[in-house]
Amino acid sequence: MIDFRSDTVTKPSDEMKEAMFSAEVGDDVFSEDPTVKELERYAADLFGMESALYCASGTQTNQIAINVHVQPGGEVITNVDSHVYKYEGGGIAKNSGASVRLVHGNRGRLKVEDVMQWVNPDDVHFPVTQLVSLEDTSNRGGGAIYDFDEIKKISAFCRSSGLPIHLDGARLMNAMVENGVDFKVYASQFDSISLCLSKGLGAPVGSLLIGSKSFVKQSRRVRKVFGGGMRQAGIIAAGGLYALKNNIDRLKTDHLHAKVLERKLIECSWVKEVIPVQTNIVVAVLADISKRDSMIEAMAERGIRTVAFGPGMIRFVTHLDISSESIDKTSEILKVL
Repeated sequence: MIDFRSDTVTKPSDEMKEAMFSAEVGDDVFSEDPTVKELERYAADLFGMESALYCASGTQTNQIAINVHVQPGGEVITNVDSHVYKYEGGGIAKNSGASVRLVHGNRGRLKVEDVMQWVNPDDVHFPVTQLVSLEDTSNRGGGAIYDFDEIKKISAFCRSSGLPIHLDGARLMNAMVENGVDFKVYASQFDSISLCLSKGLGAPVGSLLIGSKSFVKQSRRVRKVFGGGMRQAGIIAAGGLYALKNNIDRLKTDHLHAKVLERKLIECSWVKEVIPVQTNIVVAVLADISKRDSMIEAMAERGIRTVAFGPGMIRFVTHLDISSESIDKTSEILKVL
């Protein structure tokens, strides 16, 4: 099977597995796992931030960040299609007792005017606006990348308003290899960053929460409360460290593969349009929306796994386990559907 369902389906390479098998470990709850500590230092240094915390998942890092930034009864400004709202099980309400101001934007991205409009006045009738959360790249936006100038505008407004700003960077490295912005310059716009290691970077487990020393100290306590403390976690952290050191630049290959798929899908009679591809996510909008499930089934019968992405939409995600040969085979199958 050629598996386009997500970039989370990647398997560790032999080199990554060797790094994991030989990792030095300790008890991370006691801050004694040397490999976890090395991973955290490496990630913090990469982005020019003070500290980092290794966690089990991107949902966990996002939810910890929100819990640290927001008090119960507060409000988070985010896009209506953001992962922190749409795909994290109602965690903002359940974990932090906060409400969410959902803002419509362009392919999952906000503009500074969107944020400015929805900061609540100092009025007892309204929740206190306490956080702005962005997502780069945007999953529901088909892998869309933020314009860095817009991020700078949003960040400047947040800083002038005393609002913390968080980044859900589940696929941040996909954005970074395309936008050409220095990692440290990019990260300086945010108070906290969630970076997933188990998507395009290819590690089997884990995400990092990056920020100031005081923020990470608070986050470590919240991680414990959320049941996220891990013991000899260096075994899996080594996979993440290998990924950061070896798998960033190769993301460009995934993006090239995605562009090939985009061109092939546009040629298919059963495809109405393809959301313009910027990174590794390809979303095909069907000419007949009622045929979505049957088309997914037809592809699966021919060895191609995809997922539904809304009414009449099918998502393909390229990743390090999708070779150029896989793309060629997929292209031939798409022709005959």
